[in-house]
Amino acid sequence: MLDTTRNDLVLGIVGTGLMGRGIAQIAAQGGIRVRLHDARAEAAAEARAAIGQTLTKLADKGKLTAEAAAAASARLAVADTLDALAGCDIVVEAIVERLDAKRALFAELEDIVGTQCLLATNTSSLSVTAIAAGCRLPGRVGGFHFFSPVPLMKLVEVIDGALTEAWVGDALTALARRMGHTPVRAQDTPGFIVNHAGRAFGTEALRILGEGIAGVADIDRILREAAGFRMGPFELLDLTGLDVSHPVMESIYDQYYQEPRYRPSPITRQRLAAGLLGRKSGRGFYTYDDGKAEQPAEDSVPPKGDTPVWLSRRNAPAAERVAALLETLGARLETGERPSAEALCLVLPLGEDATTAALAEGLDPACTLALDPLTLARRRTLMRTPLTTRAMADAARGLLAADGTPVTLINDSAGFVAQRVLASIVNIGCDIAQQRVATPEDIDRAVTLGLGYPQGPLALGDTLGAATVLGILDAMHAFYRDPRYRPSPWLVRRARLGVSLLTPEN
Repeated sequence: MLDTTRNDLVLGIVGTGLMGRGIAQIAAQGGIRVRLHDARAEAAAEARAAIGQTLTKLADKGKLTAEAAAAASARLAVADTLDALAGCDIVVEAIVERLDAKRALFAELEDIVGTQCLLATNTSSLSVTAIAAGCRLPGRVGGFHFFSPVPLMKLVEVIDGALTEAWVGDALTALARRMGHTPVRAQDTPGFIVNHAGRAFGTEALRILGEGIAGVADIDRILREAAGFRMGPFELLDLTGLDVSHPVMESIYDQYYQEPRYRPSPITRQRLAAGLLGRKSGRGFYTYDDGKAEQPAEDSVPPKGDTPVWLSRRNAPAAERVAALLETLGARLETGERPSAEALCLVLPLGEDATTAALAEGLDPACTLALDPLTLARRRTLMRTPLTTRAMADAARGLLAADGTPVTLINDSAGFVAQRVLASIVNIGCDIAQQRVATPEDIDRAVTLGLGYPQGPLALGDTLGAATVLGILDAMHAFYRDPRYRPSPWLVRRARLGVSLLTPEN
């Protein structure tokens, strides 16, 4: 195995754009000698100067000592030609994301570096196996996928291709730790861990938007405030840019042979064609004024009235929590088995739409709204049937907002907004575990560090309850008849056994 702790370790980096510079910086800060090469003349020298300036700024801010910054800068050298990488122990490529270009580069490098030199690719979407297959010694090729900006995003995916020898992944894992990053091991599969696990957040939100269930801002508000994400999905798409996000959606969908769980939306394809890229174009799902999104105002909250409320007890645990909330809000609760003709009927479905929930109990859909029982604290979501009257919708909104908590009213949907997105995130995370792409712990670690989710998908499933997530998916699958919502075997078995989704196979 390559000893990555050696003081004389030499790392070559080919491609000195944003990613290459970031990798070079953290390597130099980790005490590793770095040789920078780029096909464009002067690019490597420019990168070395820029990294040096960054290190100086870090020292000026007190984040590095002046001595450490100077030592890291001194470890950076320019390799004017590929031949200058001959003595490297490891070479990492961070060039254009094209299979032919990466294979051609590695073929050249194999004629230059020693037979024990490790070759690593920073690809984010290409097959590590396909890159390695073009090499004379494919066993020494592994994936080393960093995230931008590299110095701040402390995660790196270490990818074992089908031909990768075990020592390669071990060496890259140790190297990542020396660079101050957290490595996660993954098998070579489309999207690896992070881009694979992140499919549900955006694509399910786009499906909700496409069904006319709620608008862009309301979906973002629900998922940001009620579900606890740092950004809403449309805010994130605007930040990343559809010129980046949409091709990734299509690539992973196609690489998985049109797996329904990863199905993209025609909405992003159309908006990409229109040039509505997001922040970078000044207009995306939001319009930007001086870099700040223009947020539509929420509807005014109706005053709290005195309409009597009948609460469904079909979901008994949720009913107990909601009944306690309604009492604190001063609701006039009816306690009979059936509601009066004047009553506002509240149902608490998991995975069902309001119409299905109302009809299951023989309730008048005109008087019925559904309340999402999973998200009651920071923002509440009400869902009307197609027949719900305006008066009943206003009565429900006024009551549920009486303590100052914002309330969003959406159209009928199996699974509300938060339930749909959260259950889909958990389900895809479970299937990554089922496919043995990575360990359950590494899946959650990758998602929290790489995507900034409040929890990894498997821990999120444990928080919601595996049986609850399974129930949501089963109800959505029954309603839509879409295999997109079929539950992963990993989830089904652990829900039936009553054990954590983080439980690995023995």
